[in-house]
Amino acid sequence: MSRPTISEVNAFLADLQTFRETGAGPAEYAALMERKAELLQRIAAHTSGDADAAEVARLARERADALKSAH
Repeated sequence: MSRPTISEVNAFLADLQTFRETGAGPAEYAALMERKAELLQRIAAHTSGDADAAEVARLARERADALKSAH
């Protein structure tokens, strides 16, 4: 699993801002939360020993999975 690049994080944040401005639908929100979970999991994988990073990634994954199963 590769470490996220600054460009990937920046693209996610830009898409998050667009979502907040346009209020896209639930499917778009679920896809955005999937990207967030994936980025946080990749960050946690490269910060071994950081229990907080691992917990944040775990919670993001749970939320993304719950949104995915709702659709």
